[in-house]
Amino acid sequence: MPKFVIEPHFRLQEWVAEEKGYFHAEGLDYEFKEFIRASGGAHHVKGDKVGAFQSIEEGRTSNVTCACHWTVNVAASRGHTKLYADAYSVAPSAIFVPANSKVKSPADLAGVPISVGFQSGSHYATIQALEPYMPADQINLSFGEGMLFGRMEAFLDGKVPACTLFSGPYYFAEQLGFRKIIDNTFMISTMINGDPDPEDIAKFFGALRRAQRDIDVRPELYTHYYKAEFPERFHARMDTRAWGPGERIVFEPYSREVFEQSFAWIAKHRLFEAGTMGPGRYEEAVVSLRG
Repeated sequence: MPKFVIEPHFRLQEWVAEEKGYFHAEGLDYEFKEFIRASGGAHHVKGDKVGAFQSIEEGRTSNVTCACHWTVNVAASRGHTKLYADAYSVAPSAIFVPANSKVKSPADLAGVPISVGFQSGSHYATIQALEPYMPADQINLSFGEGMLFGRMEAFLDGKVPACTLFSGPYYFAEQLGFRKIIDNTFMISTMINGDPDPEDIAKFFGALRRAQRDIDVRPELYTHYYKAEFPERFHARMDTRAWGPGERIVFEPYSREVFEQSFAWIAKHRLFEAGTMGPGRYEEAVVSLRG
């Protein structure tokens, strides 16, 4: 039986579980891949209209990984992966502007280019946040800066006037004095790739449950792990002592209702080409250990 492959994904839980030995304590035979840091962040600068969905289409090598629930919803419906339905997570996310920006309120963002990742969480979350303030044709999304760290760097360098950031980059922007204009919802789903043993999946999440408790109790002990997620070129400027706990895993079901509501919202907004979203059948798209 091959080892269960774990790839940290922009959050603290896997790092804490590894530090505390929780994966071993759960009896998991695993390999811990530090893919994000090893890449130097280069895979986050892939240009226009290459985002989370496209990375799932290419295939991911770890048995468990994550992406925004909107994209995982469609990817699972198309058969690229399975959505793990026994938990989800929520990350802090917001639209930021420079401190000297003339943008003072969400309504002021009408027509302003906002850097987001194409068919990634920031794409959907920005639309949801701004719809109450302006018609769709005034929400000006910019995709050319790439994925998370590519977009963050372009924003910090003044190449884009606004940017939607979540979790670690959210805290980094706050630390550097950028202004938050509006919070938005960034819900994340787990993907199951390949054909891992269900017992290994249960052991993995058992370890993350323990890690989540530790982060809830003493987050300041673990925020240093953000540096393991960021390309090294940013490390000298990062003061993770002031950062928050970031993404929080919720050990509750990703229900049929949530799946169908999300699928319908994506279709209504035409965020994928017509006929490319898959059938949207919950039973075919998800995997659950609850029975």
